[in-house]
Amino acid sequence: MNSAYSSSGVNIDAGNRAVELMRDAVRATYNQNVLAGIGAFGGLFDASELKTMRAPVLVASTDGVGTKVKIAAQANRFDNIGRDLVNHCINDILVQGARPLFFMDYIASSKLIPEHVAAIVTSMAEACGEAGIALLGGETAEMPGVYWENEFDVAGTIVGIVERENVLPRANVQAGDVLIGLKSSGAHTNGYSLIRKIFQDVPLDTIFPELDEALQDALLAPHRSYLPVLEKFLAPSSPVKALAHITGGGIVENLPRVLPENISANIHLNTWQIPPLFQLIQQHGEIPTEEMFRVFNMGIGMIAIVAKEDAREFQDVLGEESFVIGELETGDWRVEIGD
Repeated sequence: MNSAYSSSGVNIDAGNRAVELMRDAVRATYNQNVLAGIGAFGGLFDASELKTMRAPVLVASTDGVGTKVKIAAQANRFDNIGRDLVNHCINDILVQGARPLFFMDYIASSKLIPEHVAAIVTSMAEACGEAGIALLGGETAEMPGVYWENEFDVAGTIVGIVERENVLPRANVQAGDVLIGLKSSGAHTNGYSLIRKIFQDVPLDTIFPELDEALQDALLAPHRSYLPVLEKFLAPSSPVKALAHITGGGIVENLPRVLPENISANIHLNTWQIPPLFQLIQQHGEIPTEEMFRVFNMGIGMIAIVAKEDAREFQDVLGEESFVIGELETGDWRVEIGD
């Protein structure tokens, strides 16, 4: 029987079905610290671990994945967008030296399709499981009249912890330090409004020779987490002085966020190969190089700052290919990009 509420465009039964479809995936992320999760008014997390720390600092961040959700909806692909969200948030607190504890999500749409919601949340749960954190709770909202038909959005909040003495960036960032770039896994979660404008008349299943895969596959590649390779560098004895997550604003806007005001950075373009996706975006959209570096990560998703004498050891221990892409010098808190 149709209810008055369902006639307004909100389907309570669809919400309940979505919960049933995602329940097992979410519960799989629970550890001994989770005291209450699905079904409770609020997630409960045992914080006894803080008692073992000298000066625990909680680090929290809230973010979304921007208009990448539009590409996902257009391609009818919902299996990675949750992973994008979790990994983006993990990286945002990682650069302050924090290990994540738990994650919470929010999904809103014009019309709730249980299978789509379950796919999104399941991918969040998978990313949380890989990071060893709990998907502690969330909210799914069906809001006809607020979102256009077939529109949805996702956002998430992450909470992590760090000893106060281990908070990044450290105070010893200085001229002469070098910048080591870690590879991105694509455009991550930034620049998609420009990407959609550039490719608005191009079918998403188009295979460009430069990419050797469908455009939608390249654009929906999930945002990688840098926790697995950088977690071992969070100790006080680590050579890492600072980390910069290269998100919206690119290297130009994000790197200064971890620099002292009297320090500038020089980035050398010939030190890594710009991935084909960004070359295609630039050529197809006729975008100046300067703007590309203010919008996209250009193949570098995370930058570590270390002393010059520690650079080789850091790269060896890192365990994956990385690039010395520049250095710091005395200056006026800016990023210069050149050959």
